Amino acid sequence: MTEQVEYKYPSSDDLKDRIRFSSETGHIWLGEQRMLLMHSEAMGSMRRELIETMGIERAKGIFMRTGFKAGVEDAKLARQLRPNASEKDQFLVGPQLHQLEGLVRVTPIKFEIDTKKKLFYMEIRWDNSYESEVHQKSFGTSVDPVCWMEVGYASGYSSEFTGQSILFEEQVCKACSSDHCLIIGKPVAEWEGVERISKYYESESIVDQMLDLRDEVVGLRLSLLDQEKQDSHVVGNSKSFRAAFALLEKATQGPVTVLLLGETGVGKELFARSLHRRGERSEKPFIAVNCAAIPDDLLEAELFGVDKGAYTGAHQSREGRFERANGGTIFLDEIGDLSYSAQAKLLRVLQEGELERVGGTKVISVDVRVVAATHADLTKRVKSGKFRQDLFYRLNVFPINIPPLRERVSDITCLSNSFIKQYKVKYQREVKGITAQAVTQLQNYQWPGNIRELENVIERGVLICEPNGYIGIEHLFAMITVDENEESIIGDDGQLKTVKKGVYKQFVEMFFEAQNNLFEIEETILKEAVKRSRGNLSGAARQLGMSRPQLAYRLGKIDEDK
Repeated sequence: MTEQVEYKYPSSDDLKDRIRFSSETGHIWLGEQRMLLMHSEAMGSMRRELIETMGIERAKGIFMRTGFKAGVEDAKLARQLRPNASEKDQFLVGPQLHQLEGLVRVTPIKFEIDTKKKLFYMEIRWDNSYESEVHQKSFGTSVDPVCWMEVGYASGYSSEFTGQSILFEEQVCKACSSDHCLIIGKPVAEWEGVERISKYYESESIVDQMLDLRDEVVGLRLSLLDQEKQDSHVVGNSKSFRAAFALLEKATQGPVTVLLLGETGVGKELFARSLHRRGERSEKPFIAVNCAAIPDDLLEAELFGVDKGAYTGAHQSREGRFERANGGTIFLDEIGDLSYSAQAKLLRVLQEGELERVGGTKVISVDVRVVAATHADLTKRVKSGKFRQDLFYRLNVFPINIPPLRERVSDITCLSNSFIKQYKVKYQREVKGITAQAVTQLQNYQWPGNIRELENVIERGVLICEPNGYIGIEHLFAMITVDENEESIIGDDGQLKTVKKGVYKQFVEMFFEAQNNLFEIEETILKEAVKRSRGNLSGAARQLGMSRPQLAYRLGKIDEDK
C-alpha cells in the first residue's frame, strides 16, 4: 500500500460562503445548485430496499450513476470559485465539498494533474465514509467494497473537471473490515479490464428497460393519433391551464365560433392553431389576421377582398382573407380594433356565411370557422359604443379565458424546456439545461409580457450561455450581472433587480475607528429597516437579507435587554 503523506488543503471559506439556507422558501443553495439535507439512515433504508428488490449489481449501478451526476454538478463550480488558484487547488474544491456535504473525510495520498497534457493520477484515503457505515448496519461485513456513490462522485467530478473520462475504483473498504477506505483514479485508457468498472455507468437496469418500453408504447399511441396534431408549446399542468385547455378540446367537436380572451402574450394564436389542428378542418387553410396591424382603410379589403376598379390602384380583383380560408379557420387577433363597418360585414359572414368584396355586388358564400381573440374588455367597448352588441353576442358563443403566466407558475419549467429545445435547434447550440436557481427566479418574476416574454428570455439565455453549459440567472435578464459585490433580487414590484452587497471592509474600518457599540448599531439598523418598510417585518427582513422570524427574534431580544 502507498505510504500516506500529509497534504494541506486550501481554506474552505470560499466554499462555505457559497452555501445559503432559506427557511422561508425551503431552499438550500450551493452556488446556483439546489442542495438537500437528508438523514443518512433514510439513505441507508433506500439502499437496503434497492438491493433487496433489484439485486446488488443493479443497485450498485444506480448509486454509482447518482454519485457521478453529483460529482459533475460540483465540478462546474470548481474553476469559478478559485479562478486564480493553481490547478491542484482548483481541483481540490471537489474533495473539500465532499467533506462539507458530510459524505466522507478525504485525504489525498498521491495527486498528479495536468489537464493540458491529459495527465491524471490520484490515490485517496477515505475515513468516516457514510456509505460503509449504513451498509454495515444493514448487511454486516462485506466481501466487496461498498462506497458506490462516493466512487461515482469522484469519477464524475474528475471527468467533468479534466475534460476526459476518469474512473476511480475502491481498492480497500472499511465495510470489508479495514480501518479506512482507499480509492485510485486514472484515465480510462490506463485501466486494465476497464469493463468491470465502466459497466456500472451504463443505464441497463430493469427499471430503464421498463421505462424504455413505456416510452415506446406512448410513442406508438401518439403516432396513431397523428403527430401533426400534437403541439410543442401549448403545454402545462397547472389547474388554470388545464381548465382552459379542456374547453379547447370541447370546441374541437364542431365549428362553433370561439372567442379567446387573455392578456397580451398568453398564447392566444397558439391556442387557435391548436384548435384548428385538432379539429375536422385540419387539412384546410389556417389564416391569421392581426386586426390592429392593418390600417382601417385597408382592413375591409384585406378581410373581404376587393373587386377591380373599386378604388384607385385596384387594377385587378383579389380574394380577401375569408375567401382564402374557405373550408378552414380564420383567426382574427385583436378583434376589438375592427372598424364599425367591418364589424357589420363580419356579423353577416358569421350569421349567413356570405360576404361581398369591396366595390363588388356579387354575394360570395364561404364556409369558415372564426376564432377571435382580444386582450380588451369587449363589454366595456360595447357600452362605450365602439363595438357592436350583436357582434359581441355572436362572438361570445364559446369564450375561453387563457390565464396569464403569473397564474401558471408550475408551468414555467416545462415551457422553458420546450423553448430551450426549440432554440437549440434554431441556433445550433448545445445547451445542457437551466440551473435550479434560475428556474426559481423565473417562477418569482411577474411576467407582464407572459409566455411571449418568457420565450424571448429563454432565447437570450440559449444565445448567451457557454457552449455545453447551463443557462443561469445572468444569462436570462439584461439587467442581471454576476459580481462578487452584487446580488440579484426580486423587488416588491415583481421585477428582477441587481443590488450592491456593500463594501464590507470600509464599513468595518469605520466601525472600529468610531469605537461604536455593536449592539447599539444592530438596534439602529434593525429599527431603521422596520421604519423604511412602514412596520412590515417581512419587507424589513428582505432588506436585511434575513428571514422574518430571525428579525422578530432579534427585535424581541433588544426589548428584553432594555
